[in-house]
Amino acid sequence: MNIRLKKEEQIKIGSTDDMYAIMQRILLRENKVDRNREHLWTISLDNAGKILNIELVSMGSINRTIIEPMEVYSVPLQKRAVKIIVVHNHPSGELRPSQADKDMTEKLIQCGLILHVPVLDHLIITENKYYSFADSGLLHELANGKRYVPEYKIREELRREVEGVAMEKGGEKKAMEMARVMKAKGYDVKEIAALTGLTEAVIKRIKEEGI
Repeated sequence: MNIRLKKEEQIKIGSTDDMYAIMQRILLRENKVDRNREHLWTISLDNAGKILNIELVSMGSINRTIIEPMEVYSVPLQKRAVKIIVVHNHPSGELRPSQADKDMTEKLIQCGLILHVPVLDHLIITENKYYSFADSGLLHELANGKRYVPEYKIREELRREVEGVAMEKGGEKKAMEMARVMKAKGYDVKEIAALTGLTEAVIKRIKEEGI
């Protein structure tokens, strides 16, 4: 559901406080019963940081709302957003993000990288305060996670690492270390050989002799 913005809310976002001030007013427009249910909104931003749209993606129960990345990104992509902010409320008043909140955010970060519409922040709000994933450093920490990184992206990173290793002194030793890690992750011998430049015979010895 599209949230109709007042003229004074159609602004360029300069700070987290600016964003919270708008979302606090939107939350308080809800009747008391609905404020006791979790909502999740997306804020679509243009390249200058101006709000293009605020969309209520989901309204759940008192302590959870079910979200799929496709639903989160549907309207921002239609609005040609170049970045988004995700916001949801905690009716309990507890601002600390749950593990489910972290998991959802990590997944959305990876989707945003693929779609080239990054998650700028995730706010947890109540009627009188907020928590920012970006300001706390949690967004950066989750962005470095690997659980939701597509396999092809991991392979691209490995290939870049191998290419870099080949240009460094002691490259063979680093290639051996990488081969050992890749074997532990279940890569087959031919694929490891293609990525590291080591021979299949050497790679097999890593497994058989523990070298």
